[in-house]
Amino acid sequence: MTQKTCCDDCLYYVYDEEYGYTVCEQDLDEDEMRRFLSYSMANCPYYRPGDEYSLVRHQN
Repeated sequence: MTQKTCCDDCLYYVYDEEYGYTVCEQDLDEDEMRRFLSYSMANCPYYRPGDEYSLVRHQN
């Protein structure tokens, strides 16, 4: 079983078909990227819930 992180359901954490794995599309600086790669970004300031239905609810 894999451990769920806040990135797993973040809007910016998407699957990249070219690379074949998920990547963070947020523009991170060097320190933020180091924390991201070491899985220590539990309180990421860029985290946004990736609720795919939020746009539909907003349009109604």
